[in-house]
Amino acid sequence: MRRDVFQAIADPTRRQIINLVAHKRLNLNAVADNFDISRPAISKHIKILTECGLITVEQEGRERYCSATLDKLNEISEWVEQYRQFWEAKLDSLEMYLNELQKNKKNVKRKK
Repeated sequence: MRRDVFQAIADPTRRQIINLVAHKRLNLNAVADNFDISRPAISKHIKILTECGLITVEQEGRERYCSATLDKLNEISEWVEQYRQFWEAKLDSLEMYLNELQKNKKNVKRKK
């Protein structure tokens, strides 16, 4: 199954894992110690994050360490940006409309 970065961040546990390893390189046990779920469940989350390219896992001796590779999050940023621009344009139009209404309302009061 092909996974993408949107699937990775869809789960709150995976978002927490990303946050943890973004600040500090951690071994798998250190990551798992931050959650109240089983180690196999954490391993599945780590696997998904690795498949999506958001973290890398490196073997060092008997330990496996997770590091963040957050370049893929740019895909999300770009996707969100298009909607930010859309909503900014809509809100700007609404602001202009409300200002015009307010201006017209003041003009009507002055004529009375």
